[in-house]
Amino acid sequence: MPEGDVVWRTAQRLHAALAGRVLLRTDLRWPSLATVDLAGRPVLEVVSAGKHLLTRVAGTDDGPGWTLHSHLRMEGSWHVHRTGEPWRGGRPDHGIRALLVNDTWTAVGHRLGMLDLVPTDQESTLVGHLGPDLLGPSWDAAAAVARLVADPARPVGEALLDQRVLAGVGTFFMCEALFLRGVTPWTPVGDAGDPAALVDLLHRLLTANRDRAVQSTTGDTRDGRTQYVHARSGRPCRRCGATVRVASIGRAPTDRVAFWCPRCQHGPTPTDSGAPMRPLGSPRPDRARSRPSGWT
Repeated sequence: MPEGDVVWRTAQRLHAALAGRVLLRTDLRWPSLATVDLAGRPVLEVVSAGKHLLTRVAGTDDGPGWTLHSHLRMEGSWHVHRTGEPWRGGRPDHGIRALLVNDTWTAVGHRLGMLDLVPTDQESTLVGHLGPDLLGPSWDAAAAVARLVADPARPVGEALLDQRVLAGVGTFFMCEALFLRGVTPWTPVGDAGDPAALVDLLHRLLTANRDRAVQSTTGDTRDGRTQYVHARSGRPCRRCGATVRVASIGRAPTDRVAFWCPRCQHGPTPTDSGAPMRPLGSPRPDRARSRPSGWT
């Protein structure tokens, strides 16, 4: 799932294409919005709120302004191309969920996970539950720390993934920040060290990544060198050489995966037999053997 830095960049791209321009055509391919037509209204701005996107559209003389809310979830994306040119998104047309067209640019929402339309003054019904937005203009570090320490017994990795605590953190930044802090994701918040330092680290990591296409916590953007532990299960830790591990964190159905180095990070871990682990996403040995000759 895209994290706060990716969503922030998406908002910036959509804002540049849509803000200040009148919508000539809209097509919202969502059951509850199928009859909605925003044509004739100018887009005021597009902003991010954690992992959420808010496209604010002007009202009419006798009506309110509206906010088109979208969330990418696991597979969603927004694309921009020049109006009148064919869409070359490399993705099937049947996945299109929204079209916002002005005289210069067309924005295409593909396989969006959520799409809502509410009066702008009611945005809080959709994003009011979020904690402080790490990349928001009103970022409040003290409020973020207060929310984080409110439940000191909660596993710190689980707390960081809770968007009600901090808005914008996903598994990538959670795993990488906790590696850099030297604690496991299952460490209770109260035992995870200085919470203000952890919040500050996350803020710096997301801020450093919001303006670049390749996420990196190592300072190296070359392929295969961008992260310390995330998605590196079965591979050597970049710092000590121990094998990076992976396990579930949180409760179903909202549980996620967490990666950690058993030597560099201290604190509780799930029951772990120590058995060899394949790198995440690598083929099972039996499947590899069953591939036809010539497979590449």
